[in-house]
Amino acid sequence: MSDARDIIEQLLRRTRGPRGPNGPRTITPNTPNISWKAVIAGIVALIVLWTAASSIYTVQPDERAVIKRFGRVIGIAEPGLNFKLPLGVDTVQVVATERVLKEEFGFRSEQAERTRTQFAGGYPDESLMLTGDLNIIQVEWVVQYRIDDPVKYVYGMRDARKTLRDLSESVLRRIVGNRIGSDVLTVGRIEIASAARDEIQAAMQRYDNGIKVITVQLQDVLPPSRVQPAFNEVNESRQQLERMVNDATKQANEAIPKAEGTAKRTVAEAEGYATERVNRAHGDVSAFSAVLAEYKRAPEVTRTRLYLEALGKVLPKIGSVVVVQDGQTNPLPLLNLRDAQKVPQKQEATR
Repeated sequence: MSDARDIIEQLLRRTRGPRGPNGPRTITPNTPNISWKAVIAGIVALIVLWTAASSIYTVQPDERAVIKRFGRVIGIAEPGLNFKLPLGVDTVQVVATERVLKEEFGFRSEQAERTRTQFAGGYPDESLMLTGDLNIIQVEWVVQYRIDDPVKYVYGMRDARKTLRDLSESVLRRIVGNRIGSDVLTVGRIEIASAARDEIQAAMQRYDNGIKVITVQLQDVLPPSRVQPAFNEVNESRQQLERMVNDATKQANEAIPKAEGTAKRTVAEAEGYATERVNRAHGDVSAFSAVLAEYKRAPEVTRTRLYLEALGKVLPKIGSVVVVQDGQTNPLPLLNLRDAQKVPQKQEATR
């Protein structure tokens, strides 16, 4: 377009002619008509270039473009290079449909160049809430959402973003107002965020505004600054209580299995001993029955064998055997069974 502008300026200078000492000279009658044709051609070229430039537009990969023709939606343009009718016939509105958007409540994130994200608070009208037990707490949260239908998001509602903010604040205040302050500050955060997400998404579906809520995250849930020290003391006491309960549970989990294992081992040993005694008694009964049967069959032989077996068990356990004659006080050694017992052992060793 700058080239066309230069051409027009050159043509205008030609039509003006040279400047005299008293100002520009008038156009002479001999000025050729080709100059006016060049001006018209330049203007036409400018119009053509402007029309072509206004007919081309680009949609980014994470965006979709809603196309309207004379105010009526005719379609959605996909990412890439697209064309439309110029001169205001077609209008395009780009919507970020593939990007996760967020709405912040109670704080604002400020992204500075080449620095980390900074968070600025100071929005008490959004963060201060009243709990069910009439305590005031400060809640900061984020609603993350995505635009599913760009047409419904742009034209289904006058201001879908503001509707989402107002509804999110109303839902979270109602949920927090139905709970006690200690629950909101400690263990109820995940449940509150999940319930708020479900209710906000259900409302967006009823409004049919093309918004899909992804998640609701509670950033900071704190008491007001005036009662912050007291709250910290209470919180530390609760943490200490939980730590003591966890330690006691750990000791119980260690002691109970150990006692159960000792009891099972004692019972198993007793059962084994009882089984051993019963089996031994059965064996003794069987041996006695077998000896009785042999005794009934051959009494003398069985009696002699039993006698010799008894002597074989008893004699090695006694000391020396002496025989004392009648009327004498000095014992007369007759047998030295210990030596007699050692002699066969030495003979066996020499063999």
